[in-house]
Amino acid sequence: MRDLLGVQWLRFLLFFSSIALQFVSGLSKDSSDSSKGVNGEKKSKSTGNGSMIAVILLVTVAALALSFFLFKIWQKKKRDEQYARLLKLFEEDDELELELGLQD
Repeated sequence: MRDLLGVQWLRFLLFFSSIALQFVSGLSKDSSDSSKGVNGEKKSKSTGNGSMIAVILLVTVAALALSFFLFKIWQKKKRDEQYARLLKLFEEDDELELELGLQD
């Protein structure tokens, strides 16, 4: 079960990172037409691309951390529900014993 869960988590991370890379490549302004000025000279690159990539990476890491945190909360909730079901299963029921005539 854990192996299957790990594979699903890895697939999710791979999918999410490929989407993030698509955004990064779409935001780059490295087309040859837009980088030339009126006289055919190259314009100086703006330094905003580096900060944009840093913001995207920061948001990606934050989203992954939030996803991991929510997954751990869901896992704990599920484990507590299963434990409660187990306790209920082995709980002594005096009424049932009385009905079956097993109690003195």
